[in-house]
Amino acid sequence: MKDNQAQLNAAAFRLPAFDADFILSDSMRGLRFQLEYAKAEELLRAWGVRSTVVVFGSARVASGDVIDASGADASPSRPRRAAPRQTSRSVHWYHEARRFARIVSERGGALTPVDGIRDNVIATGGGPGIMEAANRGAYDAGAPSIGFNIALPHEQEPNAYSTPDLTFQFHYFAMRKMHFAMRAAALVAFPGGFGTFDELFEILNLAETGKMPKVPVICFDSAYWKRAVNFDLLVEEGMISPEELGLFSFSDDAEAAWDALVAAGLRIPPVQPDARLAR
Repeated sequence: MKDNQAQLNAAAFRLPAFDADFILSDSMRGLRFQLEYAKAEELLRAWGVRSTVVVFGSARVASGDVIDASGADASPSRPRRAAPRQTSRSVHWYHEARRFARIVSERGGALTPVDGIRDNVIATGGGPGIMEAANRGAYDAGAPSIGFNIALPHEQEPNAYSTPDLTFQFHYFAMRKMHFAMRAAALVAFPGGFGTFDELFEILNLAETGKMPKVPVICFDSAYWKRAVNFDLLVEEGMISPEELGLFSFSDDAEAAWDALVAAGLRIPPVQPDARLAR
């Protein structure tokens, strides 16, 4: 009698959930997209994350405190192609991002949940540079923070300061951007390159077109951003309206950036009796 080994070994007989070839096929792209949404959403809800303060900025910014023999930043999460900038401005940006994230974490609600709900949790792209600095500032405060990592050819690794249970990896940039935008109560863009520009203008475009509520947006280091983007030219040429310049503001100091968010209406939950005060 013929045995059924061929049937048992056939790809068609595998349970779909355990069939990697099927799950990774072109026809299942929509399902993979849904899974990237659902996994992060489930864990964010489990941690009670209602709103975030998103911090963008370059992976190529160095902390100034981990240097190898060649003078390069030796962070294990640094992409190989992302040569760090060992300059006083670079180090200043790192430390201001760290200080800003600590202020937000201590005063914004991430440290002290109300009825299990956390507001203004720091969220970054999860990698090195400014992202590491912001996650590190939250870590300094003892607060959770989020790392929305993306799988890249140059093998980005998560930095050591994002909360492990809130350290995600995405294949699709679009779904990563969606998670950035969904809970964003504010955005602070530190100096950066293509990735930072992409994410900053994505949020501004969503707000300008009414696809998301207008939230406070701050470009940190006014000298950098005003040199990098000629916003006045965009108005002069009619590409944007003068009123649209009100979608964002500038700041040059971590404390001032926090004050600007509060002045712009950032929602801050009631202070709990055991809340730590920022020093």
